[in-house]
Amino acid sequence: MKKTFFHIKGDLFGGLTAGIVALPLALAFGVSSGLGPTAGLYGAIFLSFFAALLGGTNTQISGPTAPMTAVSMVIIGTLIAANDGSVEKALPIILAVFILAGLMQVALGFLKLGKYIRYIPYPVVSGFMTAIGLIILITQLLPVLGYYAKEDIAYVDTFKPQAEAIILSNILEEEAGEGLLVLDDFSETVSRGSAISQAQILEESQTLAAKSASGVLGAIRVLPSALQNISWIEFLLALGTIIIIYGFKRITTAVPSTLVALVVMTGVAILFVPSYRPITAIPQGFPVPKWEIFTELRLAKLVPYVFTALTLALLGAIDSLLTSVVADNMTKTRHKPNKELIGQGIGNSISAMFGGIPGAGATIRTVVNINSGGKTRISGMIAGLVLLMILLLFSSAASTIPAAVLAGILVTVGIGVMDYKGLRAIPSLPRDIRIGKMGISSEVVVMLVVMFLSTVWNLVYAVGIGLIMASLMFMKKIGDLTESSSEVNTGSKEKLWEDEKGIPVLKSDGIAIKHINGPLFFGSTDGFQKLAKTISEEANTVLFRFDRMEYIDQSGLYALEDLLVELSKQQKRIYFIHLPKQPRYMMERIGLLPKLVPAANVFEELPDFLNHIKSQN
Repeated sequence: MKKTFFHIKGDLFGGLTAGIVALPLALAFGVSSGLGPTAGLYGAIFLSFFAALLGGTNTQISGPTAPMTAVSMVIIGTLIAANDGSVEKALPIILAVFILAGLMQVALGFLKLGKYIRYIPYPVVSGFMTAIGLIILITQLLPVLGYYAKEDIAYVDTFKPQAEAIILSNILEEEAGEGLLVLDDFSETVSRGSAISQAQILEESQTLAAKSASGVLGAIRVLPSALQNISWIEFLLALGTIIIIYGFKRITTAVPSTLVALVVMTGVAILFVPSYRPITAIPQGFPVPKWEIFTELRLAKLVPYVFTALTLALLGAIDSLLTSVVADNMTKTRHKPNKELIGQGIGNSISAMFGGIPGAGATIRTVVNINSGGKTRISGMIAGLVLLMILLLFSSAASTIPAAVLAGILVTVGIGVMDYKGLRAIPSLPRDIRIGKMGISSEVVVMLVVMFLSTVWNLVYAVGIGLIMASLMFMKKIGDLTESSSEVNTGSKEKLWEDEKGIPVLKSDGIAIKHINGPLFFGSTDGFQKLAKTISEEANTVLFRFDRMEYIDQSGLYALEDLLVELSKQQKRIYFIHLPKQPRYMMERIGLLPKLVPAANVFEELPDFLNHIKSQN
């Protein structure tokens, strides 16, 4: 405790700086998510405070991040569309999914699964991060151009027939549910149908137009309309923001360029552009819990989104722990991964209860905190309190920020989050897959598939498909490696190991040696079975050396059993040398030992086998 307060000066300055840096990003991520700037600000406040208080990385600053916001954006958009385009109707289920994701993170921490996060293949992470950048870039093109589909009268009008059909369908469903739809009397239905106003049709058409223009494909679909209806005021505000962010970095990095751009361009808009579009008003006062999550939500509605919540939890875990590694490298400390997951999960759950979007450890903000003097978890808590004070004291001023400025900030975020290191490595990676005369790296294939599917389809499913592809390709590589390094020949042709050279008995045509290099698992059984067929029929003795096989799974076990059965039928004597603990245990469990290979034929070292052979002769 004494050490904690010893660093209070550095923590104060670090937390203050990190909180100020976090402000524009929190607002921008909130707008991008679809829940508004307040959701981003609440997420930054609660997650920063509680993740720092309860987490396992002393100097980490947490809050909404680009990857988490991109996934949240998809979830929010999907659920709003499923609730007639109403944010109010969808909000309980949206926040419930976020709470569930947070609780899953807590569970991951308690189950001590934090250390396994690092086993996610790099191509999957690379493809996902690049896709996140592309999603942010493409979806922000419309607000940068000042185009909002629901305000484009010509575009909205194209949806009026569909809107009217949807309204009529809803009336029929309601009446059927209420028992008012009677075949002999459609009078009530006709009456309600004829009472549909143009205002209702317009509202539904606007909802359909906004839905059609959402996401990457939607943005691309309406881009020609956006270019025809460009708002030059909004475009210039966004462009000015981008120029300041990149240009100010060349002057100094002591002051965050994002914050400078936010302040300068907001000032320009207020003074010289009275007709600009501001962000959604940020409510004043202390955040209030969203009790409707518990009063209006039914658990049955949450069940279909369990996998979605799990994906969000895993992404948050990866994002946070990668940032923790960065913090460790800078501070020469070691984080506690499981404790960090618990802190992140609690922070995300509490944030969602107040209407905030989920987040994770934020690398840039963490670096700013450390460079500004942050040493302990107090710095992260101060960053959250700084944002809370801004909310309480300056919410009116924050509500004047132009929407185009936040769009410009997000464009730079999208550019910055893409994995350029992975993209630059594409030409140099080994081309282990042949497509006709053309070769391509399997890792590149995984990365491109994840990137493409994440961008145009679904982030959640894309990651799952990427993990499956990477796993299958890894197993294929290990299987091929095992096959290439394992040989089954007669003694005269066997590539002897060092301890086998110069021993006459091992050069006998009556002895076949099987060297098993590496694990024998389901990915290598095919090669093992092929190699096993090369054992000479003239050999009356087969020697298996397991010195380099530390692991065998059920598939490998049964492949080995099939071979031993076949050799036993051929009246061949079978010997094992240096059988490791795990393979021995597995063989004993299914009776392979001593049923097919007697205990007397299992030796610890090669000399023991040689002495046995001499005694037999």
